[in-house]
Amino acid sequence: MSNKYIEILKASTKLGLTSFGGPSAHIGYFHEEYVNKRKWLDDKLYADIVALCQFLPGPASSQVGISIGLLRGGIAGGIISFLGFTLPSVLILMLFAAFVTTTGSFDSGWIQGLKIVAVAVVAHALLGMQKNLAPDRIRITIAIVCAILTLLIPTAVGQIGVILVAGLFGFLYYRKETIEPASKMELSFGKKTGIVSWVLFFGLLVLLPIFKPFVQSIYYSIFDTYYRVGSIVFGGGHVVLPMLQREVDVAPDIFLAGYGAAQAVPGPLFTIAGFLGQVTAGIPGALLAVFAMFLPSFLLVIGMLPFWSIIRSKKGIQAALKGVNAAVVGILFAALYDPVFTSAVKEPIDFVIVLITGTLLIVYKWAPIKVVIVSAILGAIVHSF
Repeated sequence: MSNKYIEILKASTKLGLTSFGGPSAHIGYFHEEYVNKRKWLDDKLYADIVALCQFLPGPASSQVGISIGLLRGGIAGGIISFLGFTLPSVLILMLFAAFVTTTGSFDSGWIQGLKIVAVAVVAHALLGMQKNLAPDRIRITIAIVCAILTLLIPTAVGQIGVILVAGLFGFLYYRKETIEPASKMELSFGKKTGIVSWVLFFGLLVLLPIFKPFVQSIYYSIFDTYYRVGSIVFGGGHVVLPMLQREVDVAPDIFLAGYGAAQAVPGPLFTIAGFLGQVTAGIPGALLAVFAMFLPSFLLVIGMLPFWSIIRSKKGIQAALKGVNAAVVGILFAALYDPVFTSAVKEPIDFVIVLITGTLLIVYKWAPIKVVIVSAILGAIVHSF
C-alpha cells in the first residue's frame, strides 16, 4: 500500500474512532483533521464539498469523507476513507448485536462526556469556517438568516431550500464582482466514470424491487431494502431510522437497543445497518446491509464530482457559491444549538465541561483526540455522583 493510502487510512480511522456527536460534529472533526491539520484542501473547497453533499441523499458526513478520499487518492482512496471512518462503529455494533438483550442502557457518564465534547468541536469548526466563508457583513447576515430559517424549518427539505435561496442571493449579489479562481479539484477519474456511476445508481434503484418477487433470498431482500433506504433518505441518520423501522423485520425493543448503541459509538448513525443486518442474518447479513446502505452514497459522489469540478469554475456558479458557503456556516451554527447543544447540555455542570474542552481545543490548540478523552473522563466523574 502506498504512503498516500496509508495516510488516508490513518486519518480516516482516527476520525472513525473519535468522531462522536452526529453529522454536524463530524463536519467539525473533518474540518480540523483535513483542513487545519493536514491541509489536504482549503476552507472554500471543503465548504463546496459540504454544500454538495447536503444536496445528495444519504449520510452527508460520510459522503464528505468519501469525497475527500476520492480527491486525495482516487476511487481506492474513497474506499479506504469510507472503511476507516465507518468500520470501527460497524464492528462495535455487530459485536453488540451478537450479544443483544431485550434491554440496554446507554446513559453512562462517559457517553455524556462524548456528547458534550461535540459542542466544543462544532464551535471550533464554526469559528474557522466563518473567518473564510463569511468574512464580511453581508455573508455574516446570510449565515445568521440561514441559521434562523434552519431552526424554524427543521426538515431536510427546509435545509435544501435554505441553501438554494442563499445560492440565488449570492448569484444576484456577487455576479458582477470579480470572482476568485476556483479552488483546485483534481480527480483521477473523469466524466465517463461519473456517467457509469449514475447509470448504476438508478439501475439498481429501479431493478432491485422489480426482481425481488422472483428471488427468494434473505440476502437479496437485505440488499434491496438497505440500498433503497440509502438512496432516498435526506437529512441524515435520524431520518433513516423511522424508514428502517418500517422496512426491517426486527422486534421494536431490539431496534431501540440498536438505536441507543448507534448513538453511543463514533462514526455515522447509518452504521445501525450493521446491527440490524447482524440480528437478521448474522455476519454476512451485517456486512451486506452496510455495503448496501452506503453504496448509493459512493455512486452519487463519484457521479457528481467530475461534473461539479467543471460547473463550479463558472463565474455565475462561483457567485452563487459565495451565498451557499455562507449558508453552510449558518446551517452549522443552527446545528451547534440543535441537536448538538440541546442533546448534550442538560445541566450547568455539562456547560462547565463545554467551557473546559472548548478552551483546550480553541485556545490551547490541543489535539481533538486528547480533548475527547478529557471530556469522557470529566463526564464519567461528574455524572457518577
